[in-house]
Amino acid sequence: MDKNKSNGGQPNSLINKAYGISLVSIIAIIAVYVAKLPAIRNLAISPLVVGIILGIIFANTVRHKIPSSWLPGILFSAKTLLRIAIVFYGFRITFQQIASVGLEGLSLSIIMLTSTMIIGTIVGIKLLKIDKHTAILIASGSAVCGAAAVLATEDVLKSEPHKTAIAVGTVVLFGTISMFLFPIMFKSGLLDMDVTQYGLYVGSSVHEVAQVVAAGGAIDNISSDTAVIVKMTRVMLIAPMLLLLGLFLVNSSNSKASVKTKLVVPWFAVLFIVVAGFNSLNLLPTQIVDNINIIDTFLLTMAMTALGMETHLGKFKQSGWKPVLLALILFSWLVIGGYFMTLIIST
Repeated sequence: MDKNKSNGGQPNSLINKAYGISLVSIIAIIAVYVAKLPAIRNLAISPLVVGIILGIIFANTVRHKIPSSWLPGILFSAKTLLRIAIVFYGFRITFQQIASVGLEGLSLSIIMLTSTMIIGTIVGIKLLKIDKHTAILIASGSAVCGAAAVLATEDVLKSEPHKTAIAVGTVVLFGTISMFLFPIMFKSGLLDMDVTQYGLYVGSSVHEVAQVVAAGGAIDNISSDTAVIVKMTRVMLIAPMLLLLGLFLVNSSNSKASVKTKLVVPWFAVLFIVVAGFNSLNLLPTQIVDNINIIDTFLLTMAMTALGMETHLGKFKQSGWKPVLLALILFSWLVIGGYFMTLIIST
């Protein structure tokens, strides 16, 4: 008897899944090298962003030539590898770092994250009438840590790939503007704050980690260190944010349906905190942690690439200009509201 037939063709399915994963990894490798080009690196554009762009290009050019049997491998990269990567993202954070910025940094992070999520959800869904998932994804990317937060939130929402791509696009646009705008405002004297306050401001208001490094480092080491630590505090808050988001979704579903919806706990968010706690013990050599972070960045790049490979440009046209307007409103809040909140909390 043919072994493939006796077990439902499982070996062939596993091979095809491996082909799909291999294809994603090849495009992700290209994304990593493209991100290292001076012109891209100077703009602080991460491999994650390059990956989703290459994935979208692939989806709208040669995607139809790829066997449909490879799709499980692409989806595995977009879902399972994403969760694993979010868990190991915890190796970028320690509780000691959070403690070093004290109550000011933690309070500012909580306030800006919470307010941005609330504003994004209410304005996006209620006023602009944007699809709920798209609005929440844009809000989470603006509130926490850009593309990585969008990916983590997407897993909780179970939203369509094109909505994730739209959210990432808006985050990249305004995050890049922030990276240049914040140092210009400080050097021109528009900001009435010292370098430490500037670091708090940047860390609590700029989107991507790489953009925070660039905006903080443009002034001095004090502002750079403060900005990065506050930013990583925001990243840490992604776990409780996702748990609360899960509760929100359950409550909103139960209020509209006769059948009760159960809360699905995002286990990867909980494990993210566990890994961060383990990293805080400093049990692993720095070199090993650095290598883990390199691998983790590649896994995140694979997840972004896979999402891009399932995104067709026609979906962007359907979304229109409203997602960009929502991202602009949140960007304005981060710049203006973040400035005044920093002054209030740090004085």
